[in-house]
Amino acid sequence: MSLPRKQNRSVFRKCQYILVAFGLLVLVSCSQKSSSPSSSAMEKEYTLESPDKSIAVRFSLAADQGATYAITRNGAPVLQDSKLGVRMEDADLTRGLALESVSKVESVKDDYEILTAKRRKNSYRANKRTFHLKNAQGQQMDVIFQVSDDGVAFRYFFPGQSGEKKKINQEFTSFKFPESAKGWLQPMSDAKTGWESTNPSYEEYYLKGIPVGTPSPIKAGWVFPALFQNGENWALITESAPDGSYCGSRLAQNAPGGEYQLAFPQEAEKMPNGVVNPESELPWYTPWRIIAVGSLKTIAESTLGTDLAKPAINLDQSFIKPGKSAWSWALLKDDSTVYDVQKRFIDYAARMNWAYTLIDADWDKKIGYAKVKELADYAKAKNVGLLLWYNSAGAWNTAPYTPRDKMLIHESRMQEFARLRDMGIKGVKIDFFGGDGQSVMQYYNDILKDAAENKLLVNFHGCTLPRGWQRTYPNLMTMESIKGFEFITFEQQNADEEAAHATVIPFARNVFDPMDFTPVNLDQIPRITRKTTKGFELALSVLFVSGIQHYVEIPQGMAKQPAYVQGFLKEVPAVWEDSKFIDGYPGKQVVMARQANGKWYVAGINGENTAKSMVLDLSFLKGKKGSFITDSNEASGMQQKAVEIAANGKTTVDLKPNGGFVMVF
Repeated sequence: MSLPRKQNRSVFRKCQYILVAFGLLVLVSCSQKSSSPSSSAMEKEYTLESPDKSIAVRFSLAADQGATYAITRNGAPVLQDSKLGVRMEDADLTRGLALESVSKVESVKDDYEILTAKRRKNSYRANKRTFHLKNAQGQQMDVIFQVSDDGVAFRYFFPGQSGEKKKINQEFTSFKFPESAKGWLQPMSDAKTGWESTNPSYEEYYLKGIPVGTPSPIKAGWVFPALFQNGENWALITESAPDGSYCGSRLAQNAPGGEYQLAFPQEAEKMPNGVVNPESELPWYTPWRIIAVGSLKTIAESTLGTDLAKPAINLDQSFIKPGKSAWSWALLKDDSTVYDVQKRFIDYAARMNWAYTLIDADWDKKIGYAKVKELADYAKAKNVGLLLWYNSAGAWNTAPYTPRDKMLIHESRMQEFARLRDMGIKGVKIDFFGGDGQSVMQYYNDILKDAAENKLLVNFHGCTLPRGWQRTYPNLMTMESIKGFEFITFEQQNADEEAAHATVIPFARNVFDPMDFTPVNLDQIPRITRKTTKGFELALSVLFVSGIQHYVEIPQGMAKQPAYVQGFLKEVPAVWEDSKFIDGYPGKQVVMARQANGKWYVAGINGENTAKSMVLDLSFLKGKKGSFITDSNEASGMQQKAVEIAANGKTTVDLKPNGGFVMVF
């Protein structure tokens, strides 16, 4: 006689059955325990598939009754059995769990627009399932999975009500890759290191194609997003934007056997008297853990990072205008922050049809509020908006630049923002943040809310990863979170690394989030020999996505460039309607196509110091005629010529060592 099973239960309840037959008394007992290996698969594990059934997540309980998951794509392993669960101060939700129930599969649909991404209109379709777990003490944890055609997302939910805050000491989430996989990973800087104790700022170089399990050279671990490859499958791991109820996370330094565990920030990564690790009253949702899965094309085109972010706050978005900006500091440094130079840069922005001019550090001392107001009025007459730099202040850095005492608390922040709004300032660049602790995450959110209320755009520097904040706060134009161009101006070794570094970024840091790399140098870098070509630099204006794109080239350098190059930079769009991956491999080369204003822009760069010939499949442009700007041996270093895509959609492009190109159709 088979025992009855409760639908959607993975454990047997205590039960007794008495069978009387022919005077024979038979007592059958069963205790509450995990399913035996001979039990049906439905009792041991559950599978959730993507809408197109290419990606599958398998959820199960391990021998110690800890929750685990695994991911396959077209039947091939992407992640092997990986851990789920958290350990709270007063609850262990990592083992000894009972699966109370499992929800039915639900369809999730979301459509939204965003101006600071690689695609303006986005549609998210996924299948959702929730697993309701409980430990022996009756403490509850739900694991919510959503699987789309481009990846997997999951998060934890702690139901109930609590008058006091619950505290998570450790999240046991892990990502176990087959040992044949390799990764493109950026080490996380240790807190309070670097110039004036300004780390961590996500400003290390990626280690490229390393075997999984390779320890990070820095004890703080690895930053998100983290890129992996195993055969035909690629995976990009990140998380959705934490609000004030969670810290920012990363991957731990060590990954024995290719199993990467999620890690929390270091103790120093907090506001004064603030907290590092997550704590919140119940009910409580954690951020989404996101794994984009597919071909390299799928990764490059995925929008999961914003698909899972919180929708936009309620605000008047009429002031939100992405654009391009002139910026003196990158090449001219501190001495350029004076009235006359900034006036010339406003004229430069106006000539180039750029929307903004950024005035960097110490403007309050070297120019002053009254004269900056004059500059704002002058800029307005030329249809240019001013952006101003601020130090994030606080005890977490010793950077001397000012203003540094205005952002720290709500009252002074609102007073300063109101003053800027009345002066006609369009946005702020805020620098030197204190890490990824929960209290610092709250600080970012508070700044964004207050800036939105005062109709100010925001650019964070020396900062964490955006993690989708740009969707929740549409006034967030961009964040640095990358070893950008300013480092090239400091040391030759950074210039030597630029080409390879730039070919990783479209597959990692810049996949989901806007990035203020500050690209495009076409002339000279003081005391530095640039190793990339002019065609390479021009291509970055299309390859790198940022709500406000700050160009480093100064008026004197731009004046030396051919008219067609200047014309291109006057017209290159600030908002992209669509993006397509054409070709590439991280660390070697990348070609992307982006659409806006009825045109397609195709840009490519060579990350290696050898010439290459690439056959590009541009079938979506077959028969189209356009212009082609690339490197040449002419005095200008570039040439422009006509191009037509053949009927078969193929075209061949020759790339110089560390070279690049742009096409417009």
